[in-house]
Amino acid sequence: MPETKNYLFAYQELAEILLKKLDIHEGHWGIYFEFNLQGANVPTIPDPNTLMPAAVVFMKSVGIQRFDAPNNLTVDASRVNPAPPVNPVTARPQ
Repeated sequence: MPETKNYLFAYQELAEILLKKLDIHEGHWGIYFEFNLQGANVPTIPDPNTLMPAAVVFMKSVGIQRFDAPNNLTVDASRVNPAPPVNPVTARPQ
């Protein structure tokens, strides 16, 4: 059997994984990416002496952000990562 080299996730799956990692239990959260744009003169093919101005986009970071309303990127934290029930015996008044 061949070795698995890639695992793919939908945006909502990534948001769910990060909600659980961060222990978030409420709100609509979705995946968030930050990009960095750089310009450069790039050699072309087949003549490497010919340069063309180009834009290079780097993925700087990935995370989650809270949304006011659900959309195709979001998951409901209360559904995918519900808060643990409070045990009235061990709960202390504040």
